[in-house]
Amino acid sequence: MTGGRQFATGVAGYARRVPAGLLRWALLGAAVLVLVVFLLAQRQSVRVSYGNSPTRATLTEGSAGELGDADVPSTEEMTSLVAADPVVRLPGAVARWDEQRVRAAIGTRDIRILVAPPGLDEAERKRVKAVENAAIRIIGTETSGGMYIASPDDLPGWRAEFATGDVTSQILTLIAAQHDEPMPADRDDLRWREPTGAELAPVLAALRADGRYVAPGATLSQLPEKAAGTAFRTPAWYVVLPAQPYGTPLSAYGPALNRVAPDQPLVIMYGGWVEYHGPGAADFAEVAGSSFYAQFGSRLRRYAYPQENVLGAYLGRVTEVRYTGLFDRPLPYRPFDPLRVALPALPWIFAACVAGFVALSIRTVRGAGRFGLPGGRGLPARLAGLSALAVELSLLTDARGNPALVRAIGRLRAAREALDAGLPPLHVRGLLADATGELDEVAELVRMPGYRPDVYLRGRLA
Repeated sequence: MTGGRQFATGVAGYARRVPAGLLRWALLGAAVLVLVVFLLAQRQSVRVSYGNSPTRATLTEGSAGELGDADVPSTEEMTSLVAADPVVRLPGAVARWDEQRVRAAIGTRDIRILVAPPGLDEAERKRVKAVENAAIRIIGTETSGGMYIASPDDLPGWRAEFATGDVTSQILTLIAAQHDEPMPADRDDLRWREPTGAELAPVLAALRADGRYVAPGATLSQLPEKAAGTAFRTPAWYVVLPAQPYGTPLSAYGPALNRVAPDQPLVIMYGGWVEYHGPGAADFAEVAGSSFYAQFGSRLRRYAYPQENVLGAYLGRVTEVRYTGLFDRPLPYRPFDPLRVALPALPWIFAACVAGFVALSIRTVRGAGRFGLPGGRGLPARLAGLSALAVELSLLTDARGNPALVRAIGRLRAAREALDAGLPPLHVRGLLADATGELDEVAELVRMPGYRPDVYLRGRLA
Protein backbone atom coordinates (compact mmCIF):
# COMPACT_ATOMS: atom_id res chain seq x y z
CA MET A 1 0.00 0.00 0.00
CA THR A 2 2.89 2.38 0.81
CA GLY A 3 4.36 1.86 -2.66
CA GLY A 4 0.98 2.60 -4.25
CA ARG A 5 0.64 5.87 -2.34
CA GLN A 6 4.17 6.87 -3.35
CA PHE A 7 3.41 6.17 -7.01
CA ALA A 8 0.13 8.13 -6.86
CA THR A 9 1.89 11.00 -5.09
CA GLY A 10 4.61 11.03 -7.75
CA VAL A 11 2.04 11.18 -10.55
CA ALA A 12 0.16 13.97 -8.81
CA GLY A 13 3.38 15.86 -8.29
CA TYR A 14 4.33 15.49 -11.95
CA ALA A 15 0.89 16.78 -13.00
CA ARG A 16 1.30 19.79 -10.76
CA ARG A 17 4.75 20.47 -12.19
CA VAL A 18 3.29 20.82 -15.70
CA PRO A 19 3.04 24.58 -16.31
CA ALA A 20 -0.62 25.63 -16.15
CA GLY A 21 -0.18 27.87 -19.18
CA LEU A 22 1.15 25.01 -21.28
CA LEU A 23 -1.74 22.73 -20.27
CA ARG A 24 -4.26 25.51 -20.90
CA TRP A 25 -3.05 26.20 -24.43
CA ALA A 26 -2.78 22.47 -25.14
CA LEU A 27 -6.46 22.07 -24.26
CA LEU A 28 -7.36 24.99 -26.51
CA GLY A 29 -5.40 23.47 -29.39
CA ALA A 30 -7.09 20.11 -28.87
CA ALA A 31 -10.51 21.81 -28.90
CA VAL A 32 -9.72 23.59 -32.17
CA LEU A 33 -8.45 20.33 -33.72
CA VAL A 34 -11.58 18.42 -32.68
CA LEU A 35 -13.80 21.20 -34.04
CA VAL A 36 -12.00 21.17 -37.41
CA VAL A 37 -12.27 17.36 -37.68
CA PHE A 38 -15.96 17.47 -36.80
CA LEU A 39 -16.74 20.20 -39.33
CA LEU A 40 -14.81 18.45 -42.10
CA ALA A 41 -16.76 15.26 -41.42
CA GLN A 42 -20.01 17.15 -42.07
CA ARG A 43 -19.16 17.81 -45.71
CA GLN A 44 -21.83 16.82 -48.17
CA SER A 45 -21.02 15.96 -51.74
CA VAL A 46 -23.49 16.67 -54.50
CA ARG A 47 -23.48 14.79 -57.79
CA VAL A 48 -25.60 16.17 -60.59
CA SER A 49 -26.71 14.07 -63.54
CA TYR A 50 -28.32 15.47 -66.67
CA GLY A 51 -29.56 12.14 -68.00
CA ASN A 52 -26.20 10.93 -69.31
CA SER A 53 -25.86 7.90 -67.03
CA PRO A 54 -23.74 5.35 -68.95
CA THR A 55 -25.93 2.49 -67.71
CA ARG A 56 -29.03 4.00 -69.28
CA ALA A 57 -27.77 6.03 -72.20
CA THR A 58 -27.26 2.88 -74.32
CA LEU A 59 -30.41 1.06 -73.15
CA THR A 60 -32.57 1.09 -76.26
CA GLU A 61 -36.12 -0.21 -76.52
CA GLY A 62 -36.09 -3.88 -77.43
CA SER A 63 -32.61 -4.61 -76.10
CA ALA A 64 -34.03 -6.75 -73.25
CA GLY A 65 -36.27 -8.88 -75.47
CA GLU A 66 -39.41 -7.07 -74.35
CA LEU A 67 -40.81 -6.41 -77.84
CA GLY A 68 -43.07 -9.08 -79.34
CA ASP A 69 -43.65 -10.16 -82.91
CA ALA A 70 -47.21 -8.83 -83.14
CA ASP A 71 -48.01 -5.79 -85.27
CA VAL A 72 -50.98 -3.45 -85.20
CA PRO A 73 -52.86 -1.87 -88.11
CA SER A 74 -52.80 1.82 -88.84
CA THR A 75 -54.76 4.23 -86.67
CA GLU A 76 -57.37 4.64 -89.40
CA GLU A 77 -57.90 0.90 -89.72
CA MET A 78 -58.23 0.46 -85.96
CA THR A 79 -60.68 3.39 -85.82
CA SER A 80 -62.85 1.65 -88.42
CA LEU A 81 -62.69 -1.64 -86.52
CA VAL A 82 -63.75 0.05 -83.25
CA ALA A 83 -66.58 1.87 -85.02
CA ALA A 84 -67.92 -1.45 -86.27
CA ASP A 85 -67.54 -3.46 -83.02
CA PRO A 86 -67.66 -2.27 -79.37
CA VAL A 87 -64.86 -4.70 -78.41
CA VAL A 88 -61.93 -5.13 -80.80
CA ARG A 89 -59.21 -7.68 -79.98
CA LEU A 90 -56.12 -7.39 -82.14
CA PRO A 91 -54.06 -10.52 -82.85
CA GLY A 92 -51.86 -11.46 -79.88
CA ALA A 93 -53.97 -9.63 -77.26
CA VAL A 94 -53.72 -11.24 -73.81
CA ALA A 95 -56.05 -9.16 -71.59
CA ARG A 96 -59.23 -10.82 -70.34
CA TRP A 97 -62.10 -9.68 -68.12
CA ASP A 98 -65.40 -10.68 -66.59
CA GLU A 99 -67.72 -9.80 -69.45
CA GLN A 100 -70.88 -9.95 -67.33
CA ARG A 101 -69.59 -7.46 -64.75
CA VAL A 102 -68.22 -5.13 -67.44
CA ARG A 103 -71.49 -5.18 -69.43
CA ALA A 104 -73.40 -4.38 -66.24
CA ALA A 105 -71.10 -1.43 -65.53
CA ILE A 106 -71.39 -0.10 -69.11
CA GLY A 107 -75.18 -0.38 -69.18
CA THR A 108 -76.68 1.53 -72.10
CA ARG A 109 -73.65 3.76 -72.63
CA ASP A 110 -71.60 3.51 -75.80
CA ILE A 111 -68.20 2.50 -74.39
CA ARG A 112 -65.92 0.84 -76.90
CA ILE A 113 -62.80 -1.16 -75.98
CA LEU A 114 -59.66 -1.72 -78.05
CA VAL A 115 -57.33 -4.54 -76.89
CA ALA A 116 -53.79 -4.68 -78.32
CA PRO A 117 -51.02 -7.23 -77.68
CA PRO A 118 -48.06 -6.55 -75.35
CA GLY A 119 -44.56 -5.86 -76.63
CA LEU A 120 -45.42 -3.00 -79.01
CA ASP A 121 -42.73 -0.46 -79.76
CA GLU A 122 -43.24 3.25 -79.17
CA ALA A 123 -44.58 4.00 -82.65
CA GLU A 124 -47.12 1.18 -82.43
CA ARG A 125 -48.28 2.29 -78.98
CA LYS A 126 -48.81 5.80 -80.31
CA ARG A 127 -50.99 4.42 -83.11
CA VAL A 128 -53.15 2.56 -80.59
CA LYS A 129 -53.51 5.58 -78.30
CA ALA A 130 -54.51 7.74 -81.26
CA VAL A 131 -57.73 5.74 -81.78
CA GLU A 132 -60.09 8.37 -80.39
CA ASN A 133 -63.38 6.44 -80.63
CA ALA A 134 -62.04 3.79 -78.19
CA ALA A 135 -63.03 4.91 -74.69
CA ILE A 136 -60.79 2.22 -73.16
CA ARG A 137 -57.49 1.12 -74.71
CA ILE A 138 -55.59 -1.91 -73.42
CA ILE A 139 -51.99 -2.61 -74.46
CA GLY A 140 -50.92 -5.90 -72.94
CA THR A 141 -52.66 -5.42 -69.60
CA GLU A 142 -52.02 -1.67 -69.34
CA THR A 143 -55.53 -0.20 -69.23
CA SER A 144 -56.10 3.47 -70.00
CA GLY A 145 -58.88 5.76 -71.09
CA GLY A 146 -58.90 9.52 -71.57
CA MET A 147 -56.52 11.00 -69.00
CA TYR A 148 -56.70 7.96 -66.70
CA ILE A 149 -54.56 4.84 -66.33
CA ALA A 150 -55.89 2.12 -64.01
CA SER A 151 -53.61 -0.42 -62.34
CA PRO A 152 -53.77 -2.70 -59.27
CA ASP A 153 -52.04 -1.65 -56.07
CA ASP A 154 -51.97 -4.87 -54.04
CA LEU A 155 -50.75 -8.45 -54.36
CA PRO A 156 -54.13 -10.05 -55.27
CA GLY A 157 -54.62 -7.52 -58.06
CA TRP A 158 -51.11 -7.98 -59.47
CA ARG A 159 -51.43 -11.77 -59.21
CA ALA A 160 -54.66 -11.84 -61.21
CA GLU A 161 -53.25 -9.44 -63.81
CA PHE A 162 -49.88 -11.10 -64.44
CA ALA A 163 -50.92 -14.74 -63.95
CA THR A 164 -54.08 -14.74 -66.09
CA GLY A 165 -54.24 -11.33 -67.84
CA ASP A 166 -57.30 -10.30 -65.80
CA VAL A 167 -58.07 -6.57 -66.19
CA THR A 168 -61.67 -6.61 -64.90
CA SER A 169 -60.92 -4.34 -61.96
CA GLN A 170 -59.05 -1.85 -64.16
CA ILE A 171 -61.89 -1.57 -66.69
CA LEU A 172 -64.50 -1.09 -63.95
CA THR A 173 -62.33 1.57 -62.31
CA LEU A 174 -61.95 3.48 -65.60
CA ILE A 175 -65.68 3.39 -66.29
CA ALA A 176 -66.42 4.72 -62.81
CA ALA A 177 -63.77 7.46 -63.10
CA GLN A 178 -64.93 8.60 -66.54
CA HIS A 179 -68.55 8.92 -65.39
CA ASP A 180 -68.01 10.22 -61.82
CA GLU A 181 -69.39 7.08 -60.21
CA PRO A 182 -68.27 5.38 -56.95
CA MET A 183 -65.20 3.23 -57.35
CA PRO A 184 -65.89 -0.52 -57.36
CA ALA A 185 -64.81 -2.56 -54.35
CA ASP A 186 -61.67 -4.68 -54.74
CA ARG A 187 -62.35 -8.36 -55.33
CA ASP A 188 -60.03 -11.34 -55.55
CA ASP A 189 -61.74 -13.56 -58.10
CA LEU A 190 -58.71 -15.77 -58.75
CA ARG A 191 -59.60 -19.36 -57.91
CA TRP A 192 -57.22 -22.15 -56.89
CA ARG A 193 -57.38 -25.94 -56.85
CA GLU A 194 -55.24 -28.73 -55.46
CA PRO A 195 -53.02 -30.28 -58.17
CA THR A 196 -53.77 -33.88 -58.91
CA GLY A 197 -51.27 -36.67 -58.35
CA ALA A 198 -50.76 -36.98 -62.10
CA GLU A 199 -49.95 -33.27 -62.32
CA LEU A 200 -47.65 -33.28 -59.29
CA ALA A 201 -45.61 -36.39 -60.13
CA PRO A 202 -43.68 -35.04 -63.18
CA VAL A 203 -43.07 -31.75 -61.42
CA LEU A 204 -41.58 -33.46 -58.35
CA ALA A 205 -39.47 -35.78 -60.51
CA ALA A 206 -37.99 -32.85 -62.46
CA LEU A 207 -37.32 -30.83 -59.31
CA ARG A 208 -35.54 -33.68 -57.58
CA ALA A 209 -33.45 -34.37 -60.67
CA ASP A 210 -32.57 -30.86 -61.84
CA GLY A 211 -34.09 -28.38 -59.36
CA ARG A 212 -36.41 -26.93 -62.00
CA TYR A 213 -39.57 -27.73 -63.94
CA VAL A 214 -40.48 -25.77 -67.07
CA ALA A 215 -43.97 -26.52 -68.34
CA PRO A 216 -44.84 -26.56 -72.06
CA GLY A 217 -45.63 -23.04 -73.27
CA ALA A 218 -43.33 -21.31 -70.74
CA THR A 219 -40.71 -18.96 -72.22
CA LEU A 220 -37.90 -19.70 -69.74
CA SER A 221 -34.88 -21.11 -71.57
CA GLN A 222 -32.40 -21.07 -68.67
CA LEU A 223 -32.20 -19.90 -65.08
CA PRO A 224 -30.58 -16.53 -64.30
CA GLU A 225 -27.72 -18.28 -62.49
CA LYS A 226 -26.11 -15.19 -60.93
CA ALA A 227 -29.36 -13.93 -59.40
CA ALA A 228 -30.36 -17.43 -58.32
CA GLY A 229 -27.04 -17.92 -56.56
CA THR A 230 -27.47 -14.91 -54.27
CA ALA A 231 -31.20 -14.91 -53.58
CA PHE A 232 -31.37 -17.77 -51.07
CA ARG A 233 -29.04 -19.44 -48.60
CA THR A 234 -29.58 -22.84 -50.26
CA PRO A 235 -30.41 -23.63 -53.92
CA ALA A 236 -34.11 -23.21 -54.63
CA TRP A 237 -36.54 -25.25 -56.70
CA TYR A 238 -38.16 -23.47 -59.67
CA VAL A 239 -41.52 -24.28 -61.25
CA VAL A 240 -42.17 -22.19 -64.37
CA LEU A 241 -45.62 -22.25 -65.98
CA PRO A 242 -47.03 -20.17 -68.86
CA ALA A 243 -49.76 -17.59 -68.29
CA GLN A 244 -52.87 -19.43 -67.11
CA PRO A 245 -56.23 -19.41 -68.91
CA TYR A 246 -58.59 -16.76 -67.58
CA GLY A 247 -61.57 -18.01 -65.61
CA THR A 248 -60.24 -21.48 -64.73
CA PRO A 249 -58.85 -22.41 -61.29
CA LEU A 250 -55.07 -22.40 -61.01
CA SER A 251 -53.17 -25.42 -59.71
CA ALA A 252 -51.74 -24.44 -56.30
CA TYR A 253 -48.31 -26.00 -56.77
CA GLY A 254 -46.68 -23.86 -54.08
CA PRO A 255 -48.53 -25.17 -51.00
CA ALA A 256 -48.55 -28.75 -52.35
CA LEU A 257 -44.77 -28.83 -52.96
CA ASN A 258 -44.09 -27.04 -49.69
CA ARG A 259 -45.85 -29.86 -47.83
CA VAL A 260 -43.57 -32.37 -49.55
CA ALA A 261 -40.33 -30.41 -48.84
CA PRO A 262 -41.02 -27.79 -46.15
CA ASP A 263 -37.36 -26.78 -45.77
CA GLN A 264 -36.80 -26.30 -49.49
CA PRO A 265 -36.97 -22.74 -50.98
CA LEU A 266 -39.50 -22.83 -53.82
CA VAL A 267 -40.19 -20.26 -56.56
CA ILE A 268 -43.33 -20.61 -58.71
CA MET A 269 -44.00 -18.62 -61.90
CA TYR A 270 -47.43 -18.30 -63.51
CA GLY A 271 -46.70 -16.27 -66.63
CA GLY A 272 -45.40 -12.94 -65.34
CA TRP A 273 -46.38 -13.62 -61.72
CA VAL A 274 -43.66 -14.89 -59.36
CA GLU A 275 -44.26 -16.13 -55.81
CA TYR A 276 -42.14 -17.74 -53.11
CA HIS A 277 -42.92 -20.63 -50.76
CA GLY A 278 -40.66 -22.18 -48.16
CA PRO A 279 -38.50 -21.13 -45.20
CA GLY A 280 -39.05 -17.50 -44.19
CA ALA A 281 -41.92 -16.94 -46.62
CA ALA A 282 -44.05 -15.31 -43.94
CA ASP A 283 -41.27 -12.78 -43.28
CA PHE A 284 -40.10 -11.51 -46.64
CA ALA A 285 -42.19 -12.98 -49.50
CA GLU A 286 -44.86 -10.28 -49.30
CA VAL A 287 -42.26 -7.50 -48.95
CA ALA A 288 -40.29 -8.75 -51.95
CA GLY A 289 -43.39 -9.26 -54.13
CA SER A 290 -44.99 -5.94 -53.26
CA SER A 291 -41.83 -3.90 -53.84
CA PHE A 292 -41.04 -5.75 -57.09
CA TYR A 293 -44.45 -5.33 -58.76
CA ALA A 294 -44.92 -1.81 -57.44
CA GLN A 295 -41.71 -0.81 -59.23
CA PHE A 296 -41.76 -2.96 -62.36
CA GLY A 297 -45.49 -3.56 -62.85
CA SER A 298 -45.90 -0.68 -65.31
CA ARG A 299 -43.30 -2.21 -67.66
CA LEU A 300 -44.44 -5.79 -67.23
CA ARG A 301 -48.01 -4.97 -68.18
CA ARG A 302 -47.21 -3.32 -71.53
CA TYR A 303 -44.16 -5.31 -72.66
CA ALA A 304 -43.65 -9.01 -73.44
CA TYR A 305 -40.58 -9.77 -71.32
CA PRO A 306 -39.30 -13.36 -71.41
CA GLN A 307 -39.84 -15.20 -68.14
CA GLU A 308 -36.07 -15.44 -67.66
CA ASN A 309 -35.84 -11.63 -67.45
CA VAL A 310 -38.78 -11.37 -65.04
CA LEU A 311 -37.41 -14.13 -62.81
CA GLY A 312 -33.91 -12.59 -62.76
CA ALA A 313 -35.28 -9.20 -61.73
CA TYR A 314 -37.45 -10.79 -59.03
CA LEU A 315 -34.54 -12.78 -57.59
CA GLY A 316 -32.46 -9.61 -57.59
CA ARG A 317 -35.14 -7.92 -55.49
CA VAL A 318 -35.22 -10.91 -53.13
CA THR A 319 -31.45 -10.55 -52.67
CA GLU A 320 -31.80 -6.84 -51.90
CA VAL A 321 -34.57 -7.45 -49.36
CA ARG A 322 -32.73 -10.27 -47.60
CA TYR A 323 -29.46 -8.31 -47.46
CA THR A 324 -31.16 -5.41 -45.69
CA GLY A 325 -30.64 -7.35 -42.47
CA LEU A 326 -34.37 -7.47 -41.76
CA PHE A 327 -34.47 -11.21 -42.27
CA ASP A 328 -32.07 -14.16 -42.09
CA ARG A 329 -29.26 -12.86 -44.34
CA PRO A 330 -26.38 -10.97 -42.74
CA LEU A 331 -25.54 -7.41 -43.68
CA PRO A 332 -22.74 -7.00 -46.24
CA TYR A 333 -19.30 -6.49 -44.68
CA ARG A 334 -18.58 -2.89 -43.78
CA PRO A 335 -14.97 -1.98 -42.93
CA PHE A 336 -14.34 -0.44 -39.51
CA ASP A 337 -14.28 3.35 -39.73
CA PRO A 338 -12.72 5.00 -36.62
CA LEU A 339 -14.08 8.42 -37.56
CA ARG A 340 -17.65 7.09 -37.93
CA VAL A 341 -17.39 5.48 -34.48
CA ALA A 342 -15.77 8.49 -32.79
CA LEU A 343 -17.82 11.18 -34.51
CA PRO A 344 -20.67 11.21 -31.93
CA ALA A 345 -18.10 11.76 -29.14
CA LEU A 346 -16.28 14.68 -30.80
CA PRO A 347 -18.72 17.39 -29.57
CA TRP A 348 -18.29 16.12 -26.00
CA ILE A 349 -14.49 16.06 -26.33
CA PHE A 350 -14.63 19.61 -27.68
CA ALA A 351 -16.81 20.72 -24.75
CA ALA A 352 -14.44 19.08 -22.24
CA CYS A 353 -11.39 20.78 -23.76
CA VAL A 354 -13.11 24.18 -23.74
CA ALA A 355 -14.24 23.66 -20.13
CA GLY A 356 -10.68 22.76 -19.11
CA PHE A 357 -9.29 25.80 -20.90
CA VAL A 358 -11.82 28.10 -19.23
CA ALA A 359 -11.18 26.58 -15.78
CA LEU A 360 -7.42 26.96 -16.10
CA SER A 361 -7.82 30.49 -17.41
CA ILE A 362 -9.99 31.45 -14.42
CA ARG A 363 -7.45 29.90 -12.07
CA THR A 364 -4.63 31.79 -13.76
CA VAL A 365 -6.51 35.09 -13.59
CA ARG A 366 -7.45 34.55 -9.94
CA GLY A 367 -3.88 33.59 -9.08
CA ALA A 368 -2.58 36.66 -10.87
CA GLY A 369 -5.08 38.88 -9.07
CA ARG A 370 -4.25 37.40 -5.70
CA PHE A 371 -0.48 37.08 -5.82
CA GLY A 372 0.68 38.71 -9.02
CA LEU A 373 -0.69 42.15 -9.66
CA PRO A 374 -0.46 43.66 -13.15
CA GLY A 375 3.04 44.70 -14.06
CA GLY A 376 4.54 42.28 -11.52
CA ARG A 377 3.81 44.49 -8.46
CA GLY A 378 2.67 41.48 -6.38
CA LEU A 379 5.50 39.15 -7.34
CA PRO A 380 8.00 40.19 -4.62
CA ALA A 381 5.38 39.52 -1.93
CA ARG A 382 4.64 36.08 -3.36
CA LEU A 383 8.38 35.35 -3.65
CA ALA A 384 8.90 36.34 -0.02
CA GLY A 385 5.98 34.22 1.14
CA LEU A 386 7.13 31.14 -0.75
CA SER A 387 10.69 31.63 0.51
CA ALA A 388 9.43 31.71 4.10
CA LEU A 389 7.39 28.59 3.46
CA ALA A 390 10.45 26.82 2.07
CA VAL A 391 12.38 27.62 5.22
CA GLU A 392 9.64 26.26 7.48
CA LEU A 393 9.21 23.10 5.39
CA SER A 394 12.96 22.46 5.46
CA LEU A 395 12.64 21.77 9.19
CA LEU A 396 9.90 19.16 8.61
CA THR A 397 10.86 17.28 5.48
CA ASP A 398 12.79 14.02 5.23
CA ALA A 399 14.57 12.11 2.49
CA ARG A 400 11.37 11.70 0.49
CA GLY A 401 10.64 15.42 0.31
CA ASN A 402 14.16 16.73 0.00
CA PRO A 403 14.36 16.49 -3.83
CA ALA A 404 11.17 18.52 -4.29
CA LEU A 405 12.30 21.05 -1.68
CA VAL A 406 15.66 21.48 -3.42
CA ARG A 407 13.93 22.02 -6.77
CA ALA A 408 11.59 24.58 -5.16
CA ILE A 409 14.49 26.50 -3.63
CA GLY A 410 16.24 26.51 -6.99
CA ARG A 411 13.13 27.97 -8.68
CA LEU A 412 12.81 30.62 -5.94
CA ARG A 413 16.46 31.60 -6.34
CA ALA A 414 15.98 31.87 -10.11
CA ALA A 415 12.85 33.99 -9.57
CA ARG A 416 14.73 36.37 -7.25
CA GLU A 417 17.52 36.76 -9.80
CA ALA A 418 14.95 37.38 -12.56
CA LEU A 419 13.28 40.10 -10.47
CA ASP A 420 16.61 41.73 -9.74
CA ALA A 421 17.51 41.62 -13.44
CA GLY A 422 14.17 43.18 -14.44
CA LEU A 423 13.05 40.23 -16.57
CA PRO A 424 9.39 40.12 -17.76
CA PRO A 425 6.81 39.35 -15.03
CA LEU A 426 5.49 36.42 -17.08
CA HIS A 427 8.84 34.65 -16.74
CA VAL A 428 8.92 35.26 -12.98
CA ARG A 429 5.36 33.98 -12.60
CA GLY A 430 6.31 30.76 -14.37
CA LEU A 431 9.21 30.15 -12.00
CA LEU A 432 7.03 30.89 -8.98
CA ALA A 433 4.35 28.54 -10.30
CA ASP A 434 6.91 25.75 -10.58
CA ALA A 435 8.14 26.47 -7.05
CA THR A 436 4.55 26.45 -5.79
CA GLY A 437 4.01 22.97 -7.26
CA GLU A 438 7.17 21.61 -5.66
CA LEU A 439 6.34 23.06 -2.22
CA ASP A 440 2.79 21.71 -2.48
CA GLU A 441 4.25 18.24 -3.03
CA VAL A 442 6.50 18.62 0.03
CA ALA A 443 3.53 19.72 2.18
CA GLU A 444 1.59 16.67 1.04
CA LEU A 445 4.50 14.34 1.86
CA VAL A 446 4.87 15.70 5.39
CA ARG A 447 1.06 15.57 5.83
CA MET A 448 0.74 19.25 6.78
CA PRO A 449 -2.28 20.75 4.95
CA GLY A 450 -1.64 24.13 6.54
CA TYR A 451 1.70 24.33 4.76
CA ARG A 452 0.24 23.97 1.28
CA PRO A 453 1.25 27.15 -0.62
CA ASP A 454 -2.23 28.56 -1.25
CA VAL A 455 -3.32 28.00 2.37
CA TYR A 456 -0.04 29.31 3.81
CA LEU A 457 0.01 32.43 1.63
CA ARG A 458 -3.62 33.27 2.37
CA GLY A 459 -2.92 33.12 6.08
CA ARG A 460 0.30 35.16 5.70
CA LEU A 461 -1.39 37.88 3.66
CA ALA A 462 -4.36 38.01 6.00
